Amino acid sequence: MAVEHYKGSCQCGAIAYEADLDLDQVNICNCSRCGRLGSVWSFVPAEAVKMVKDGPTTEYLFNKRAISHRFCPTCGIEAYAKGERGGQEIYGINVNCLEGVDPRSLSPQKVDGASF
Repeated sequence: MAVEHYKGSCQCGAIAYEADLDLDQVNICNCSRCGRLGSVWSFVPAEAVKMVKDGPTTEYLFNKRAISHRFCPTCGIEAYAKGERGGQEIYGINVNCLEGVDPRSLSPQKVDGASF
């Protein structure tokens, strides 16, 4: 799969975005948060994401407090996260929130976030 353009949102639509993603490059994490939520992530530079509606959102930080988990206070869905990699702002897009995508049909890379 190559980079394609996707639309995504939380369940109630208060958070909505468009993103250019390569769904061959997704991952799942076994950390205490992602493991419980069943999130499937695609991490991309901030310029690959256009926020159409951004909120309100609630932020959750844990462990090293390096990733800003953003979720909708109305429906509770974590549609995206923000962080930094190599001095560059990145977004973690929750693939479960993308229109027309079945994340269970993908082959995600497993990340051992529990060890970080």
